[in-house]
Amino acid sequence: MAADLVLHLDRHLIELLVRYDVWIYGILFAIIFAETGLVVTPFLPGDSLLFGVGALAAVDHSGTLRIGWALPLLSIAAISGNSVNYAIGRQLGMRAFSGRYRFFKLQYLYRTEAYFRRYGGLTVLLSRFMPIVRTFAPFVAGIGHMPLLRFQAFNVAGGVSWVGLFLLGGFAFGNLPWVKDHFGIVTLLVIAASLLPLLSVVLRERLAGGARSGRGS
Repeated sequence: MAADLVLHLDRHLIELLVRYDVWIYGILFAIIFAETGLVVTPFLPGDSLLFGVGALAAVDHSGTLRIGWALPLLSIAAISGNSVNYAIGRQLGMRAFSGRYRFFKLQYLYRTEAYFRRYGGLTVLLSRFMPIVRTFAPFVAGIGHMPLLRFQAFNVAGGVSWVGLFLLGGFAFGNLPWVKDHFGIVTLLVIAASLLPLLSVVLRERLAGGARSGRGS
């Protein structure tokens, strides 16, 4: 089911548009909000969905799905999702680190707070372009008590940039002949390109860990 959604995202979007008409905006809002706002749903499509929506908006002659409506609405969904995620992390953070759960140690919380004081803004901004990471970054920012105004500044900048880049990218390039004929492959390429920053971070961490182990021996 998940593979079919990825490979035939364009068809599913068309089906949603035909079946639900203007209510497609509510469905898209809910998906983007959940993907960014709920820690338990990092598997939902984000980048590929936005790209597909942009491509469909470019050829929707009915005028129902408009880029001028989708861009601000889905930006609001992304920003509000992160805000809720941050609030959940802030509210539940100290309970999780109350000492009742062995996995959640106070030193982890102190390290998180220190990290977000130093790199928090950049993390919130850049995590938008990293699947899975963007779901957890605001939650961790809340646990680390990143200042709210600072979080929201980078949250808004990141949300608008992320939604704008993929929506407008799909609007401009999603209906090129090759892209249209190989939309499933393009969707996979979009997902792969989105994962590159995450893979880069993981690789650097492993290399750094190996270097530290080498010096220690």
